[in-house]
Amino acid sequence: MKYIIFSIKPVYIFLIAITFYSCSSTKSGIIKIQEQGSFAVGGTVKKSPGTFDPVEHGAFNPRNQSTEGQTLHGDHGTVFYQRPVNARELPLVFWHGFGQSMRTWQTTPDGREGFQSIFLRKRFPVYLIDQPRRGLAGRGTEGTTIPAATDDQLWFGIFRLGMGTEFYEGVQFSKDPQALDQFFRQMTPDTGPLEIDLNIAAVSALFDRIGPGVLVTHSHSGGQGWLTALQNQNIKGIVSYEPGSNFVFPEGEVPEPMPYLGGQLSARAVPMDEFKRLTEIPIIIYYGDYIPEEVTQNPGKEQWRVALAMARKWTETVKKHGGDVTLVPLPEIGLEGNTHFPMSDLNNKEVADHLFEWLKEKGLD
Repeated sequence: MKYIIFSIKPVYIFLIAITFYSCSSTKSGIIKIQEQGSFAVGGTVKKSPGTFDPVEHGAFNPRNQSTEGQTLHGDHGTVFYQRPVNARELPLVFWHGFGQSMRTWQTTPDGREGFQSIFLRKRFPVYLIDQPRRGLAGRGTEGTTIPAATDDQLWFGIFRLGMGTEFYEGVQFSKDPQALDQFFRQMTPDTGPLEIDLNIAAVSALFDRIGPGVLVTHSHSGGQGWLTALQNQNIKGIVSYEPGSNFVFPEGEVPEPMPYLGGQLSARAVPMDEFKRLTEIPIIIYYGDYIPEEVTQNPGKEQWRVALAMARKWTETVKKHGGDVTLVPLPEIGLEGNTHFPMSDLNNKEVADHLFEWLKEKGLD
């Protein structure tokens, strides 16, 4: 991927737009970027009691540093954004899942373009988030112990690449060992307790700053995405890849917890007047392959069986109350072999094309 970044006076931007007409990328593969940058959103400031003395307390002493009278800016999200030349009106805001960061949407494990570049080429402004206490937003106001547990094979199964060390037949993941090595290395730990209210506040603050846009979530951020939309009117649509928790239902309509091998999936209740917000915006939900309809003894597939079943209940409930939700199991539209990460699988351009058509159909471009 190659970028050209324009740093010019606004008066010339119109001329450039004419020159390149409706193109933000060229046949040579160069993506033309009009503006890019990064910033923090949300967060708080923690202060220790006392008075900071710049002489007595000013020497760096990592083993016994005085905190007296000092502050800590933390619990914010970090955002990286790019606006292509001749950009569409509504940006796409990409939010990662559990154990992940904005890396989810960047280059794929086997080195191809991720959704960041694919949708820049389609002229969407893109915003990539690292939620509070994760990745580039690792500065939190509460500490934690980060275990160096060996768990690669667990995630190989949970993320439905395969079972144990064997890939599923037909899986849309490169068999190059370097790709799997890169996949494992994109995981990143929480640097403090995981608090979804902090995450929701940060993402809502982002939409307050940038205005209307479309929220694109993955996995654990799916449920948080519904909750963020309840708070922020600037979210004009939601795209959710494989949501697995925190489905919100109206009070009195919450389904019973759904058990699966190793746990159970529970939904959340919100007042009907809050829930109605989710009926006011178009929503699309995607799930990949290797998700069974019946109970299985494969825990890597089993939890997604109930996630998809809960998503079906949720879709029916939102529609019953007048909402616009589309649920797309990718095998049902002919896209087979997808893992828990359709945005970076080998067929991610086809996955992106389906989303692109939905965005156009709903006027979210």
